[in-house]
Amino acid sequence: MNKRRDALKAMMAPITAQPSSDDRQTRTPVKSGSLKAMGLSLQSLSQDADEARALREQLAGGDHVVELDPTLIDPSFIRDRLDDAKAAEFEAFQASIAEHGQQVPILVRPSSQTEGRYQVAYGHRRLEALQRLGRPVKAIVKHLSDEQLVVAQGRENLERRDLSFIERALFAARLEDHGFARSALTAALAVHKGNLSTMITVARSVPEELIIAIGPAPKVGRPRWEQLAELLTKTGDRWRQAIASTGFDALESDTRFARVLKGLSPRQPKKTKQLIKSDTGAPLAQIVQGKDRLQFTIEEKSAPAFGSYLIEQLPEIYAAFRRRADA
Repeated sequence: MNKRRDALKAMMAPITAQPSSDDRQTRTPVKSGSLKAMGLSLQSLSQDADEARALREQLAGGDHVVELDPTLIDPSFIRDRLDDAKAAEFEAFQASIAEHGQQVPILVRPSSQTEGRYQVAYGHRRLEALQRLGRPVKAIVKHLSDEQLVVAQGRENLERRDLSFIERALFAARLEDHGFARSALTAALAVHKGNLSTMITVARSVPEELIIAIGPAPKVGRPRWEQLAELLTKTGDRWRQAIASTGFDALESDTRFARVLKGLSPRQPKKTKQLIKSDTGAPLAQIVQGKDRLQFTIEEKSAPAFGSYLIEQLPEIYAAFRRRADA
């Protein structure tokens, strides 16, 4: 833990020193262990680095940090994240704060409704972790308009952790529902107008109840969400059966999306097979009937010349078929 604190302290100091020869030496490879634990540790170190940089920027900008009672802080009036059923990542995040403290203050504004209360612009996860730990919250207090709040909220979250496509799309739709102009949306989400229109269209094509049930689905991009939106126009409320199925809530978010998509996709008809035999029981041919294709396979060992004969006779057989159809 001393090495980790030293690394964080170094990141907080001005970066002026040139790297030493020791820094350029190849490190001893880490022996294999729990991949999940290693992933969480690397993610925590990355979060510490992000927090150190963010804190330096805030202090350089002249912002003053105060400590607030977390019970006096309300969430933003528009949520931009979808809570996932899996709590392991948040538990690791809370444990990091419990051990190392809150490295980066959250941003709040004074409540316009109740004197002495505040509203979060960004830092909801830090606030929730500190509320659970029963610790005061380090915060920067600024007077922000609604538009300034959502722009700060969107930009900070985009920089600290990539929101999934559907989280950004739903956030954009919610902002528009609150009457924000498209210019504010593009500023908050850092997207072009064309991409913003696509995001909002997708968010409005999928019921919000279904989006919340699926969760952020971080590995699912725009094309698959558009595919789901198209299926919803043909399947009505069938998606409710999928989210109500046993064990759905326990699945990973990406897996929940896949289950809903599969449940709404048209089922492919099963292929039927038929084996044709000679009067002696020897196999002559196999017929496989699919949705749009029929395959006719000749068993050359049983009837070596039958295939050639059939090919020669096909034009006459087809002509006879046409005469029968026209009769």
